[in-house]
Amino acid sequence: MLVVDDQELFRRGLTMLLAVEDDIQVIGEASDGGSAIELARTHLPDVVLMDVRMPKQGGIESCSALKEAAPNTRIIMLTVSDDEADLYDAVKNGASGYLLKDSSTDEVAQAVRVVADGQSLISPSMAIKLLDEFKQMSRNDRSSAPTPRLTDRELEVLRLVAQGLNNREIARQLFISENTVKNHVRNILEKLQLHSRMEAVMYAVREKLFDIP
Repeated sequence: MLVVDDQELFRRGLTMLLAVEDDIQVIGEASDGGSAIELARTHLPDVVLMDVRMPKQGGIESCSALKEAAPNTRIIMLTVSDDEADLYDAVKNGASGYLLKDSSTDEVAQAVRVVADGQSLISPSMAIKLLDEFKQMSRNDRSSAPTPRLTDRELEVLRLVAQGLNNREIARQLFISENTVKNHVRNILEKLQLHSRMEAVMYAVREKLFDIP
């Protein structure tokens, strides 16, 4: 993974703490988005942990270019801001997770594992903000294209993803295995021709596939 933050002390500290984890290897550091893109293109990391606000080139504006340079790399935005506009822009530009800087080391390490496993990581409270933003967007942006048909179970899984649940939590709630949840999510993305769970949630809210409180 890569750690990207313009504050050297924070970046180095985070790298050292994550390096202690047996299953996490930090292969590089960068102080801005441009450098992160070059490192990602060279090393193709599984995960990039990136600050939202940095000089030269910030994290959110770097997401799209980073995904182009390393399409299979997953991005977690790490920030002091829980502003819903930042959250929406991060997801829209390809981020798979959004974590506040006051998170514990264990929470950051677990976020890296979850996102590396193909899941999205946004806390339930922030997921609510994100869905509010999506619902506001859907009032002004309705697609005229026909909606691919999802099964009742796929809609059920997608609704739980929209509530911020991870695969394990969804499996427990629906009394199915994690592998079955993964298969449902993969089928959902294939049918909708999307790349991430959160893109699927955005699509579902915009197309009003289900009601969210």
